[in-house]
Amino acid sequence: MKALSMKQPVPELILRGKKTIETRTWKTKFRGTFLIHASQGVIPRLMEKFDFKELPKGVIVGKADLVGVKVYKNEEELRKEYELHLAEWEKFPMYGFMLKNVLRFENPIPVKGKLNFFEVDFKK
Repeated sequence: MKALSMKQPVPELILRGKKTIETRTWKTKFRGTFLIHASQGVIPRLMEKFDFKELPKGVIVGKADLVGVKVYKNEEELRKEYELHLAEWEKFPMYGFMLKNVLRFENPIPVKGKLNFFEVDFKK
C-alpha cells in the first residue's frame, strides 16, 4: 500500500479533521487510499500554533483517501483556503491533495519514511 510522510503536526491535524488538504510542490496522478506516516521532523510554527508538545514520530498513524488534486497558482488562491490546508508557501504552483475518509490507527506502526509516495507492506 502507498504511504506518504509528513512532518508533525500535519498528520495529527489531518487525523483531527483540522486539515483536509495536504499541500505539495509536486503533483500526482495517484488517487485512492494511502497510509499517513508521521516523519521524524516537525514544523515548529504549527506545533506552537496548536499547542502540541509531543506527538508520535517515525510511525504510520492512520490512513486516508486522496480523492483529487487542486492547483494553487498564486498566493491569493492559496490564502483563500488557508483553513483547509494551513500552508504558507512562496513557490507556485502548489498542489493540494484533497483528503477524505481519514482514519486514525489505534496502534501506530513503526516505519522509516521516504520522499513522495512510497510502498509499505501493510494489511489492515
